Amino acid sequence: IEVFNFLNTFGFDEVAASGDYDEYAKNRDRDISHILPFNFIDDTYIFSPKEILKSDGSPYLVFTPFYNSAKNNFKALHLREYMPAKMKLFPFRSNFDFEEFPYFSKLSKEILDPKLVLDSFDLDRYQSLKEIMSIRGTSRLGAHLRFGTIGIRELLRYLAKQKKSGLLTEPFFRQLVFRDFYAYLLYHFPYLSSQNFRHPFKGIPNEFLHSIFIKAKTGVPIVDAGIKELLETGFMHNRVRMICASFYTKHLLLPWQWGASFFAKYLLDFDEASNALSWQWSAGTGVDPQPYFRIFNPYAQSAKFDKDGIYIKQFLPNLKNIEAKILHDEEALFAQNLEDYPKPIVVHKESRERALAYFKGAIRKI
Repeated sequence: IEVFNFLNTFGFDEVAASGDYDEYAKNRDRDISHILPFNFIDDTYIFSPKEILKSDGSPYLVFTPFYNSAKNNFKALHLREYMPAKMKLFPFRSNFDFEEFPYFSKLSKEILDPKLVLDSFDLDRYQSLKEIMSIRGTSRLGAHLRFGTIGIRELLRYLAKQKKSGLLTEPFFRQLVFRDFYAYLLYHFPYLSSQNFRHPFKGIPNEFLHSIFIKAKTGVPIVDAGIKELLETGFMHNRVRMICASFYTKHLLLPWQWGASFFAKYLLDFDEASNALSWQWSAGTGVDPQPYFRIFNPYAQSAKFDKDGIYIKQFLPNLKNIEAKILHDEEALFAQNLEDYPKPIVVHKESRERALAYFKGAIRKI
């Protein structure tokens, strides 16, 4: 806000920016509009939050019918182009503390330039590569969409061009619509950023378990590798995000809000809607969630999506000499006596049974 007070003193007469739907963003934009006229540019998401509604005017609560309606309502208007100014209006200096986030200094031009990110993205094989942790099968465009260095309509025009050339674009377009769906839900149900949509699962606060998780000391290789990737790079593979969130909310039974806050602090592509709703999905408390009784086995997940342990060893180099099959085997990990890596903090079967008992007990109390 101070920036806009500053601009106002120098004679600037209007703010034009892509808006957002979370409470912080709406309050920020309102406060800015009290200083300078605010011109809301609809270039953050594909659809406006009231554009895709059921026949009775209520919002969709399940993604598949939302997606089908979105496809039916997609028009040339959604590809419209905004022409941003190229000139630099005023120099600013930031007092941001980069020491707390050392990965900023390691960001390469290939990550910072959205055009280079697009050029290196294998769109045609996205569907087959996106779950493989050891390769860059996802777009890595989340941070650019978040900060507006690429607009959603620019990306849609890119997809339209690639589709005309014969590339498979539907799987990636579906993911973009899923991003819209979470923003849409947060718009219609603002409390979802901090409160459950369904089920009275509050989690069991435990500072010790939380501390071990965020320090990548759980002894579960795929979980610790994911946390290391986040802390060292500001990114985390989407499949690993689901595994980590499931482990946090179900194996450790910690409040999903704690995990969401931790991710919010370090993710370069942090988006309030995607973050909160994804955590609620994993916790089984969201609008269209993973059932509470479905609990990921982290070892089965890593064996399936990181069979050779390439991803795990990249971020946990202290395990580079351990056979990959051991990294996916809980009993084998308990049998190891590693000097610089702990044994698993929980046993999967026991944690699963404990979680199910907790969830069923919470439901019975309603």
